[in-house]
Amino acid sequence: MMNKYLAEFIGTFWLVFGGCGSAIFAAAFPELGIGFAGVALAFGLTVLTAAYAVGHISGGHFNPAVTVGLWAGGRFQAGQVVPYVVAQVIGAIIAAFILYLIVQGQAGFAGTGGFASNGYGELSPGKYSLLSALIIEIVLTAGFLFVILGATDRRAPAGFAPIAIGLALTLIHLISIPVTNTSVNPARSTGVAFFAETAALGQLWLFWVAPIIGGVIGALLYKVVGGKEQQ
Repeated sequence: MMNKYLAEFIGTFWLVFGGCGSAIFAAAFPELGIGFAGVALAFGLTVLTAAYAVGHISGGHFNPAVTVGLWAGGRFQAGQVVPYVVAQVIGAIIAAFILYLIVQGQAGFAGTGGFASNGYGELSPGKYSLLSALIIEIVLTAGFLFVILGATDRRAPAGFAPIAIGLALTLIHLISIPVTNTSVNPARSTGVAFFAETAALGQLWLFWVAPIIGGVIGALLYKVVGGKEQQ
């Protein structure tokens, strides 16, 4: 089992380091910044590449909401939920810590600012309300789990699941970066919140509650639509 926990640690580390790193270093880089679209693509690419690298070892969750959702959908054992979530959160925090060390090396470093953290109200990129953040995080995480369960169904074309899942995460970011800076992943939100110079930690509860609710909804919805897999 340790191989599975290590795979989840590495995959979540890669997601936070690559996705949040692109937002911190490259999104608004003078004149050549990658912008929202580039950050969205970076998050999708981290999941796609990590899923191909270690998905066959751990299942490639890299996200507490995915782990809980897969359990709700009957695809994951309850006894492994907590160890998986712990591995994911540790991976996210260590990735954020390394990003924190790197960002301090910039000439004229003036602080971490938002540090790619998630938020609502004043911490929302577009100043969207708590209710808006709650709704979009629930809906998009539900959609994410629906795609994951469908793409990994035995009846789906084999070998393409990481591509569908990575593109789904890219789409999710394209929709919701202006609203919450996009979470749909409590571990991702937790890692960077510790190093942000804002009230991100105070708003972190929403980015645990909403994605987990959404993950369960998406999983249960797929159980209804997809029915039982053919053996």
